[in-house]
Amino acid sequence: MLWSDPENEPPKELRDMQDMLRRLGVLMALAMVVAMILLGIR
Repeated sequence: MLWSDPENEPPKELRDMQDMLRRLGVLMALAMVVAMILLGIR
């Protein structure tokens, strides 16, 4: 890496999108667990 290279920091939009996708993934995992529990009870 050269000293003139820019910081390895993604732009704010990309970081926001990554945060949103991470939250969406957590919500999807929780929804799957809840669905499995509800379907397993029946």
